[in-house]
Amino acid sequence: MSTLLIGCWSQDRATLTLTASHRVDNGDQATIDALTQSAFTDGSNWACAFDVDTHSHAVQRAYEEFARDDDAAIEDDVEGFTPETR
Repeated sequence: MSTLLIGCWSQDRATLTLTASHRVDNGDQATIDALTQSAFTDGSNWACAFDVDTHSHAVQRAYEEFARDDDAAIEDDVEGFTPETR
């Protein structure tokens, strides 16, 4: 299983706000496409599937891979998880 996170970058790209989290079968691109298409229609502008079993691990990976190097923050509006930033 993988965890698909969906969210939206702020206009200044200082914050990635996560607005949805879905468990999907590994490699199930049709499901990922359907979920992201709907979310992008509703205003999201970022999505990524992580090969991890929990929401918190996916959020941590999102921080490490997409936010940390740019000194950006992640706000988790789904479960309120705060990634480790050290």
